[in-house]
Amino acid sequence: MSRVEEILVPDIGDFQDIPIIEIAVSPGDSVMAEDSLVTLESDKATMDVPSPATGVVKEMKVNLGDMVSQGTLILTLEVNDAGVAAQPAAEEEPATPPSPAAPAAAPD
Repeated sequence: MSRVEEILVPDIGDFQDIPIIEIAVSPGDSVMAEDSLVTLESDKATMDVPSPATGVVKEMKVNLGDMVSQGTLILTLEVNDAGVAAQPAAEEEPATPPSPAAPAAAPD
């Protein structure tokens, strides 16, 4: 089952009307959690707005050069509930342990 989430500009401090200087995704693009969606530029720094979830970009709600503030709608993202639930579990799996024969290869 999938759902569509509205992705908003997160808390960016006391900044208001920050321009979008880069758009990293387009409708139809697949994104992973933490992938950059847009880049904002204030007087003091540039900030990437990351995707909060894995999904597919459905619709862009902003354009290059638009001025945004905290809470501005950036895009809609189709999120697969099953994929999101499975993703953290996959990341937590331990790496394959080395074989017991590996330490025996040490020089005499």
